[in-house]
Amino acid sequence: MSGTSGSSAGSTSPSMENESPLGVLLMAYGTPGSLDEVEPYYTDIRRGRPPPPELLSELIERYRLVGGRTPLLEISRRQADALQRRLGPDFRVFLGMKHWHPYIRDAVADMRAARVSRAVAIVLAPHYSLGSVGEYADRVERAKEELSYRLDVEVVRSWHLSPHYLDAVQRHIVDALARLERPDLTTIVFTAHSLPVRVAATGDPYEPQLLETSQALAARLGWPEERWRFSYQSAGRTADPWLGPDILETVEELARQGVSEILLAPIGFIADHLEIFYDIDHEATAAAAARGMRLSRIESLNDDPDLIEALAKLAEAQLLGSGVTTGA
Repeated sequence: MSGTSGSSAGSTSPSMENESPLGVLLMAYGTPGSLDEVEPYYTDIRRGRPPPPELLSELIERYRLVGGRTPLLEISRRQADALQRRLGPDFRVFLGMKHWHPYIRDAVADMRAARVSRAVAIVLAPHYSLGSVGEYADRVERAKEELSYRLDVEVVRSWHLSPHYLDAVQRHIVDALARLERPDLTTIVFTAHSLPVRVAATGDPYEPQLLETSQALAARLGWPEERWRFSYQSAGRTADPWLGPDILETVEELARQGVSEILLAPIGFIADHLEIFYDIDHEATAAAAARGMRLSRIESLNDDPDLIEALAKLAEAQLLGSGVTTGA
């Protein structure tokens, strides 16, 4: 990133030299930069516990099958840069990753060095769960404590009904349908990352928000109820049961019903990474082909202008008090 120092987007403008900029902390999951980094990355995800050899080998093989790495960090940087340009010099955008470099703590340290006193933190995932967005918020608070940093920061809980986010997904669905031979016979399957069942059992809003997003998009498209589904993907390899149905189960169910064309819309994922390239493009696509079905997906939002506008509206609503619909 031109004019940046690792975890911040954009350079300090003259208007910032004598006053504290408004901070925007973007947070994403993180991704290893090479196959050599998969083991420490996986260890970080497991809270410092090294993964069993068989699970490590499986994850390395998945990364190998998608080219050895994913572009998530580069995409996240493009998102941060685009948001910086949209917000202008009175804001300073910082980027922190949950499980890899630049870590959230590094970004918070950069915010302190930039003399940011007020900030909004936005997780680059639209739907709230204590087990996902909640953990990002905890890491921001821990970083503040470790750095003795008196930062006034509000974490956006969710933005699953943000109009600009819905605009972007809807447009990507329409574009994908236009490339299909028989869109009128297509079943749309909205997907998101699964979570342990025990999380949902506490009244967590994650699943209801995912269904609200799916229903809002189906209504915008005028898509009949019998031709769309919601399904989970990318469940973790733990002893706990995870939320379902899994996308592979949904593919099998639709095959039994005689569906020949499936379009996947990963509403819980806004950028290309392993859960897109492997779980959908490799695994789910192969499962559908084995049953004589065609499975395609919408293009990821990545740094789509409507997505950037959604993020900008969230930041402005929190820091400038302008009205915006977040769906929180």
